[in-house]
Amino acid sequence: MKSDLPAHVLPPDVDAIDGLLPSLAWLGSGLLGGPLSVAEASAGPRARRTILTREQVLLSRQALEDAAAPAGGLYRASVAHAVAHLLYSPLRQPARLLKPMSQAVVSAVEDARVERLLARRYPGVSGWFLDHLAPVPEAGNFSFEALLARMDRALADPGYADDNHWVNKARRLFEETQTRHGLGDAPAFRAIASILANDLGQMRVRFDPQHHVVPSPYRDDHSILWQHDDNEQDEQQAIAAPRSAPARAPAPPPQASDGTQPAREPAEVELSRTLHAEWHHRLALWRRDWCTVIEKLPALAPTALARAQPALSHSFSPVSLHRVRRLSRRQRLRRQWEGEDIDLNAAIEVLVDRRLDLQPEPRLFMRPGREAGTSRILVLLDLSESTNDPSGARGASLLDIEKQAAFLLAEATVHTQDRVAIHGFNSNTRAEVSYYRLLEWDDPLDGAARDRLASVPARHSTRLGAALRQATAHLQTQPGRHRGLLVVTDGAPSDVDVFEPDYLVEDARMAVQQAHRAGIRTFCLAVDAAADHYVRRIFGWRDHGIAADPSHLPVQLQRAYVRLAAG
Repeated sequence: MKSDLPAHVLPPDVDAIDGLLPSLAWLGSGLLGGPLSVAEASAGPRARRTILTREQVLLSRQALEDAAAPAGGLYRASVAHAVAHLLYSPLRQPARLLKPMSQAVVSAVEDARVERLLARRYPGVSGWFLDHLAPVPEAGNFSFEALLARMDRALADPGYADDNHWVNKARRLFEETQTRHGLGDAPAFRAIASILANDLGQMRVRFDPQHHVVPSPYRDDHSILWQHDDNEQDEQQAIAAPRSAPARAPAPPPQASDGTQPAREPAEVELSRTLHAEWHHRLALWRRDWCTVIEKLPALAPTALARAQPALSHSFSPVSLHRVRRLSRRQRLRRQWEGEDIDLNAAIEVLVDRRLDLQPEPRLFMRPGREAGTSRILVLLDLSESTNDPSGARGASLLDIEKQAAFLLAEATVHTQDRVAIHGFNSNTRAEVSYYRLLEWDDPLDGAARDRLASVPARHSTRLGAALRQATAHLQTQPGRHRGLLVVTDGAPSDVDVFEPDYLVEDARMAVQQAHRAGIRTFCLAVDAAADHYVRRIFGWRDHGIAADPSHLPVQLQRAYVRLAAG
């Protein structure tokens, strides 16, 4: 039965492909200026894209089927792209320095750079590449492969317009780097690719390295660009084996000794939902009911507790907190040698003594006394994804050190009249700002409190302004005049639905001003050596500190507490 598909969509004929190889070898040798072998990859359908070595180009039959394009045009573009890498790319770079997603983005930017360089030398090849770029994905598809395909087209086609912020940022950074450094500066383009990969991580775009395929079918699989320390095969062995390991079937859930399925780990407990406004600094406009703050209790999952409980062990030596005493206008110390006011009773006695020719008492001043009144301090922990990164302190993450520092502070205030609460936050767009209540002011510091603090996860982003407003609302319900908010964070406010860097910084600054008007003093301890420019802007020049070394966080947090509680 004859197919109704066009001839170029039908599976390619083996003899036809074999007939193209000699001419493609001549083409590659001419572009390269030296001998270049061209053959068909022996891995069959497992070779999804062209495989490139220093002396050979192995063309993929699967790429031809994916492209549904004439073999001659596609393979011509593949050979030209391979030559561009051999001429201009740094090969076998150490892969251990980059995460898999970063490797994919760096490779895509490198593809665009070397293609432009080759097009400068041979202007006609740019049309070969444009004809075989991956098609533009459907609107609303924000997968990693879709965004990469859109970026590829934006960097290759000057006439292409895209409405995605990340794609347009990639084009802007690429053009600025070309203007400033030139196309020959590969490290400069690798730097902007790292920025773009970090943005994708902040956007929480999912990347599956086991099944990732380069979007444009004429491009190679990038194996020649990277050297993996854990796979020291020679080039021929790498060609013979598939580049991506087969996906493993998920392991079945463990069974109990009696053969039954174990109970599922508990889920987080939602306590309430609150709507908060957000400040738009460019429009000078309050966006009413813009952010949804969801108060939660963390799930006390046994696996999470087993992993996180060691973080609360006392491996740091806390500073001893002396009882905080404050100047008090209500308690006046009379008959002082010096002071800011006259003690009227003492002055009258001096006049009487003079009339009686007696030696007057010289201590006739008054000054404020000190009181040990209670304070209510709320410690607000940043629980964003970045706090999971290793801190370099005994292999612990910053999240582990944050938890430990907060717990040590709570322990240090147990025998004082001051009270400490510990809350945490992260955000997944304005529709889901998670606010965890880990320890309240009057809660006992028992095993349950330790479990809540140990099991709270770190994920998503840092919408600081909404969390500050929620914390301020809690502090306003507390008695006393000495109320403070102590924020611990590791980076500037950010979220995946905000693309302007100053937007959330300005909103957080307004939230701090709202807290001050409510009689609540704020202080920020930033675990970020480069934090001065944004914490000073948000909290003011006096009310922030920087812990450049995460291992010093427990001691610095207690010192910040003393400063904040002393009023």
